[in-house]
Amino acid sequence: MNMHTASAAFGLDTLKTILGISVLAIGWDDAIALLTRLIAERRFTKVSFLNAHNANIASTDPVFAEALDDFLILPDGVGVDLAAKLLYGAPFPDNLNGTDLIPAFLQASARPLTVGLLGATRANAEAASVRLAALAVQHEFVVIHDGYFSPAEEQAIVDRIEALRPDVLLVAMGVPRQELWIARHIDARHCTLPIAVGALLDFLSGTVPRAPLWMRQLRLEWLFRLCIEPGRLWRRYVVGNPVFLLRVVRQKFSRRPEPAGELR
Repeated sequence: MNMHTASAAFGLDTLKTILGISVLAIGWDDAIALLTRLIAERRFTKVSFLNAHNANIASTDPVFAEALDDFLILPDGVGVDLAAKLLYGAPFPDNLNGTDLIPAFLQASARPLTVGLLGATRANAEAASVRLAALAVQHEFVVIHDGYFSPAEEQAIVDRIEALRPDVLLVAMGVPRQELWIARHIDARHCTLPIAVGALLDFLSGTVPRAPLWMRQLRLEWLFRLCIEPGRLWRRYVVGNPVFLLRVVRQKFSRRPEPAGELR
């Protein structure tokens, strides 16, 4: 099930198109309800999140952009909020970043689920599994494999996922690898909700610290991450953020954006 089908099926008809990528403009509670309902109805749906960084990658990588067309995309971060204000006159209803939304969704889901974890280092994935099991005791968390595997190992990993058939598969391999891996290897035989979660397992393990709550409330988590890992992230934020906003301004003035209204 792709973005348009999922949103139409559940009466969620508001989309905002950011650099050619359709993003669902819904609130926090509606997003949790949507994910819960997709699982309850066993509607296979690939899920990812749009932020300035992966929007930039999609702008120069047509294979990645095409893969995202078949994902349910949720808004992540201040960059896409600024883009929505510029293009549509209003930000997204809520910041639905996976680091906060996915643990909240799992806590809110009363029915016991099986959740597979794929990605990060083995130690971080195991630690994240323990943390999630403490946050959401009703679910079973299974570490499938770390994110450092060779092409020769892929089939065994895919077979293990198919044998387990988790309700949710959290894939943490970084952008765009995680989305492309899901697109190429995962379908309804393997799980119901494969979710591309970026650094979620690293955050949950405690290996990578989160920004203090006040910085998150001020939408400055990107600045905290830049200070913690300047060597790895300076290009993403110092160069990437202005490039993203320039692309959005170009979108605004090159043509009228598609209206954020009812789906046809």
